[in-house]
Amino acid sequence: MTERLGTGAGPIVVDELTALAALTPEQQALLCEAARDRRYSAPPQLPDVWPRLSAADGYVEYARHALETAARHIEAIHAGTVPYRADKAFTAPEVDALGNAVRVALLRDEPWLPSLLDRLLPGVVVAPTAARTLPSQALLYEIARAGEEFPTPELVTALRSARATTRHAGVPKQLERTLRRVEAALAERTDVALRLPDFQLDADGTLRREVGGCAGVVRVTTRAELGWERDGRTLRSVPATVRQGHPDVVRELRDLVKRLNTHLDTLTRALEGGYAVDTVHRYDRWRAHLVGHPVAVAVAGRLVWEVECRPGVWQAVLPALDELPDAAAQASVRLWHPLRSEPESVLSWRDRLVSAELRQPFKQVFRESYPLTAAERASGDHSLRFAAHLVHYRRLFALFRARGWRSNLLGPWDGGGDDTAKRTLAGGAWQVRLAHALSDDDPELAVTGRVRFARRTQSGWCDARLEEVPPLVFSEAMRDVDLFVAVTSIAADPDWIDPDGPDAERRRSYRERFGLAELTASALVRREVLGRIVPRLRIAGRCVVEARHLVVRGELATYRIHLGSANVVMEPSGAYVCIVPSGGAGAGRVFLPFEDERLSLILSKALLLANDTRITDESILAQIRRGA
Repeated sequence: MTERLGTGAGPIVVDELTALAALTPEQQALLCEAARDRRYSAPPQLPDVWPRLSAADGYVEYARHALETAARHIEAIHAGTVPYRADKAFTAPEVDALGNAVRVALLRDEPWLPSLLDRLLPGVVVAPTAARTLPSQALLYEIARAGEEFPTPELVTALRSARATTRHAGVPKQLERTLRRVEAALAERTDVALRLPDFQLDADGTLRREVGGCAGVVRVTTRAELGWERDGRTLRSVPATVRQGHPDVVRELRDLVKRLNTHLDTLTRALEGGYAVDTVHRYDRWRAHLVGHPVAVAVAGRLVWEVECRPGVWQAVLPALDELPDAAAQASVRLWHPLRSEPESVLSWRDRLVSAELRQPFKQVFRESYPLTAAERASGDHSLRFAAHLVHYRRLFALFRARGWRSNLLGPWDGGGDDTAKRTLAGGAWQVRLAHALSDDDPELAVTGRVRFARRTQSGWCDARLEEVPPLVFSEAMRDVDLFVAVTSIAADPDWIDPDGPDAERRRSYRERFGLAELTASALVRREVLGRIVPRLRIAGRCVVEARHLVVRGELATYRIHLGSANVVMEPSGAYVCIVPSGGAGAGRVFLPFEDERLSLILSKALLLANDTRITDESILAQIRRGA
């Protein structure tokens, strides 16, 4: 701690050392342990340092005082009473001290913290001038890192608001990557993850605000939306009298809609993140804070849940369509997962979802599952299921970050030719690892390798046999790897052109193998969805869902759309048809039970090619004429 007392350490550090002097020797040692180097290469902290430190009332008082001091300092910068210097609002030791304070407050779930963060963060991320800088990137990221360890819904909302507010070009991307990890960690804090304010909405998720002879109506269905009414009639836009006479009310209601949707997004990600830790809720809390909440029900009501009505007996329920079961208050509730259900039950839920045209907040009923294969059982400690794929490396690296994986950037430097991407799952108990390396002939491409798993032990990470990995952890990890390959493979890229050279044949061979290979789990789910949706389309008579393709009969030719890559070839010539989707391309008004860009692309191509005589794009028509 004494190294913080360097020149210009700052008043917040001085206050911390004053608080330190009043602590017991044991508490002083804990604070020194908490303040130790947190770099990735540093030894891990003692596992119980934060719970023990948070029990020190004197330090908790300091934590609140420090954050209030920081908030006042930021307010003074914006008021002009303190000179503004970009990224210099706090010294490095002060940032560390404030990080400790935030961690203790988050762990204790202090009720005063949300309002303090609402004062502090908006000023931290925006300069008091028009400059695209901010008073302290360091403090912003330190607070976000604290959220990875001890997340709360209020912190996620505050960080998302900060992300939307900042004018700095690089902060939103960096903060988004951290937020993904914060939201995943939130699923593990079941005592706070379900907490959501009601925003004074009625039980049916509605808030009415009478103003200027009209009513502004905020409704939460699947999303929060703002509408306007006059004399019981719905208006198409904000009435001029309200827009001109009450602009503050319009801003207030629009801000409410943004905050509601931010909370819904946070809840959605937290619930989905709970799969990797097999989160379980108490029935009474689940009923009160999720399916009985006017906001949360927009997410929770469209998901299938399992309630343990009797020991070992789980009853599946979809709150949007079903009556809730009669269960004890302390009964366990968990999200339904197809891996835990019999195939007949999975098919039944999928039929029901499509029949009701109920779109889920994330892919659940149609979720891919990845049980161990015979080859993986035989291999013991690794999987080659997604090995030897040629992928766009930059896209892969971006997906690593978006999905919470950690990996070093590859490049033409010493040791930059290969790496192992890692993601921690199950509350830190398990780690999945994906080996990958740059392609020998093209630095823009990479080759995927083996997938391995490791278990955390007292001595560190130890490699594990695949059969030892909990099935749900294995499935969710492999789902990520499947996504990486499906999105970044050159075989799924309609714009990819094999360059000439000694390795051109290898790439062409890979693309052909990819097109003929067995479908991955995600593509199999697409096939199942298409089997339910295509018969409902006006082009149903022109379409056949086959093992690997959706076959579409047009007037000019017959086309085969691959269910994995969405690539199109013509029959019988096998000529490839390149159809580059436009920015607004999609399946239009076709109901989809979940969001899937590749599925939407397949359907949009089918709708286009079934009516190929109406195609006006000359580049597509020229390809069809050549291949017919």
